[in-house]
Amino acid sequence: MDFEATAIQGVAILKPKLFEDDRGFFMETYRAEHFKSLGIAANFVQDNHSGSGKGVLRGMHYQIKQPQGKLVRVVCGEVFDVAVDLRKNCDTFGKWVGAPLTAENKHQLWIPPGFAHGFYVLSDWADLLYKVTEYYAQDWDRVLRWDDPEIGIDWPLIDGAPPILSEKDAQGKSLRDAETFK
Repeated sequence: MDFEATAIQGVAILKPKLFEDDRGFFMETYRAEHFKSLGIAANFVQDNHSGSGKGVLRGMHYQIKQPQGKLVRVVCGEVFDVAVDLRKNCDTFGKWVGAPLTAENKHQLWIPPGFAHGFYVLSDWADLLYKVTEYYAQDWDRVLRWDDPEIGIDWPLIDGAPPILSEKDAQGKSLRDAETFK
């Protein structure tokens, strides 16, 4: 697996090695010893699957207690996946990184605990799978505003149209008002 560091320490793009032939392909998407050798000592406890239509934006989600590390990949379609650093003690606090994740490129994004996560669907449909290091805890679930000008995420909005949001996501808090990590 190839490891590509991003502009924010700890967040990485992982590129699994493909073994292809006339039947299709095979790849390992997770192997504990390989991840550990890359500095990712994650203990995954839950797998999640999200399916969404074109123009849907899900996020920016995080858990203020029981923060989740996430290993994200797309198995159908294309998304623009984003992580925002909410660790106040880091130089990159309030900064974001984004990456296109597609069924074709098979890239994965590792997002350590302490980040808000969200994605925007660019294809007609996308299936996103992600492993997490902590169980979902509704009481600690928080939402950061997807369009907070202080953060300035450069979403690749289709034709500049506003994204389709859940009511919960539309009520996200600005970085200034959000609970963050020490």
